[in-house]
Amino acid sequence: MANEDPGSGAAAHTPAEDEVHVVAEDTEKAAKRGKEKKGSFWRELPVLVVVALVLAFIIKTFVIQAFYIPSESMENTLLTNDRVLVNKLVYHTRDIERGDVVVFSGVDSWDGEVQFEEPSNPVSAFFRWIGTAFGMVPGEKDYIKRVIGVPGDKVKCCDSKGRITVNGTPIEEDGYLYPGDVPSQKYFEVTVEPGRLWVMGDHRSVSLDSRSHMGDPGGGTIPADHVVGRAFVIVWPFSRAATLPIPETFAQPALHAAAAVGGATPLVLGFAGAVPLVLVRRRLLRRRPGSR
Repeated sequence: MANEDPGSGAAAHTPAEDEVHVVAEDTEKAAKRGKEKKGSFWRELPVLVVVALVLAFIIKTFVIQAFYIPSESMENTLLTNDRVLVNKLVYHTRDIERGDVVVFSGVDSWDGEVQFEEPSNPVSAFFRWIGTAFGMVPGEKDYIKRVIGVPGDKVKCCDSKGRITVNGTPIEEDGYLYPGDVPSQKYFEVTVEPGRLWVMGDHRSVSLDSRSHMGDPGGGTIPADHVVGRAFVIVWPFSRAATLPIPETFAQPALHAAAAVGGATPLVLGFAGAVPLVLVRRRLLRRRPGSR
């Protein structure tokens, strides 16, 4: 009987050799998976970019938008080339207040304080639109000013101390006016009509604000519905990052009391005129034949 040779037939593997083969196979599989992931990433990248742009566009359209400061009209509160964030939701929850720094559209009304060349081709126009939308370049018809008067306010320059008054109450502007500027070199007296605002730059000597448009329809005021939102923080450059609160002078009770009285006056007059008419009507009815 012949002895069986363990080495004859299929080649036998030692445990060490089997381990080497397993490691090699795992390495090949891992490399293959890595290539697949890289390929998948590059295929998905355009989709991710589009989704990011769409989300950013939705946010900037309805919630918060960055704006570029192109001029000196709000110095030193805001400097040229600053970027601010504008809250577009705030005026859905409260009214525009005196002292707010607002961005508004001047389309079909005010001329730009800074002139820009029109894009030379559609590609340039597209990139300019992107830059404007995300606060990288200034908008041609976007303005940023401080609200001084709201509907019903009587805004006047100036009192015996050279201060602007709102509803007869002087406002102290030293905290935000450009150093060396007076509240206004131009005398004016306006009553802000319903649905409009009186706005001024903090750098009064160079700002083309409501004072410069008193000959326009609205007497220099702007439509409140043209306000894009409230600038609430400086985000660039980082060294100037800061919030933009309402100055304390606008919290004076006298301002609000005067406005409340002014706003109630038409209603009071309406009641005062209506009461005699009602009494006369009752008297006439009583004189008719058959009346009791």
